[in-house]
Amino acid sequence: MNTNKLLELNDKGLYCVKGGFYIDPWKPVDKALITHAHSDHARWGSKHYLSVDKSDNLLKLRLGKEINLQTVKYNEVLSINGIKISFHPSGHILGSAQIRMESDKEVAVVSGDYKTEEDTTCEKFEPIRCSTFITESTFGLPIYKWSPQKEIFDEINNWWKRNTENGKISILFGYALGKAQRLISGLDASIGPILTHKAVEDINNCYRASGINLQGTTCIRNINEKNIPKGSIIIAPPSSSSSLQMESFDNVSLSFASGWMLVRGMRKRRAVDRGFALSDHSDWDGLINTIKETGAEKIFVTHGYISVLVRWLKENGWDALPLKKEFESES
Repeated sequence: MNTNKLLELNDKGLYCVKGGFYIDPWKPVDKALITHAHSDHARWGSKHYLSVDKSDNLLKLRLGKEINLQTVKYNEVLSINGIKISFHPSGHILGSAQIRMESDKEVAVVSGDYKTEEDTTCEKFEPIRCSTFITESTFGLPIYKWSPQKEIFDEINNWWKRNTENGKISILFGYALGKAQRLISGLDASIGPILTHKAVEDINNCYRASGINLQGTTCIRNINEKNIPKGSIIIAPPSSSSSLQMESFDNVSLSFASGWMLVRGMRKRRAVDRGFALSDHSDWDGLINTIKETGAEKIFVTHGYISVLVRWLKENGWDALPLKKEFESES
């Protein structure tokens, strides 16, 4: 499937024929340009990787220190077989990027994952003008509209404070890379100790090494440790919930932070007391406004509610097509 003059989709991923490179391939290739370090975008086994310097530590933690990794700074322009390449902030997580390609006056941008709301733990999203835009659509339904970030953090801190007053330990589940660090940045440490699962703390250390000033946290090996101080909040990945032994605690309140918590019934499905709709992806309005800002004539939609967004774009005058990849959601 050809997306435009610059890119085509084959069994390994999104491929630039003239440049001889792939973007976020799902199988090992010779040269992989990586938008960010989440496992559905950064896969092990390629011979050579190119990414933003801010994601260096994260990619080596996820893929191994021995990978052949070249890094560039945001907005730095380099040429690969005559294709001008640059990486631009996508606002998703630390080191996340949109990839801009230019050849013969044709400009294509691959968004990777992105959010337009400001976040102190990563670089702010940068709109890029282009002729072809390949956008994610993780939350590409009109029902997804995020409340202001401050309101969500106030809800989280109030929940934690009430738990502390009632002698409860608070456990807040969030993805280890990106979401957990954003949550930590919004916590009010005057309420109590902030504890982190080891999987989260390993990522915290990468953030700190990259210059992100995360507030102090204390690492625990697992969320079933004895003698957790009353009033603590534990930030842990969702996968750790399967090993939770409730008898290990006298009194616990569970919560989950994700954009999916906006959907009624998702909290019950996750078996938590509270759900906080905080996402590292753009909501519906963010997606539409970003597409408008690019000025792109052709839009390809991937990763999410593809058909809904494509239909809306077509009905509103865009030349839009689906682009279904092998991996369609964050692990």
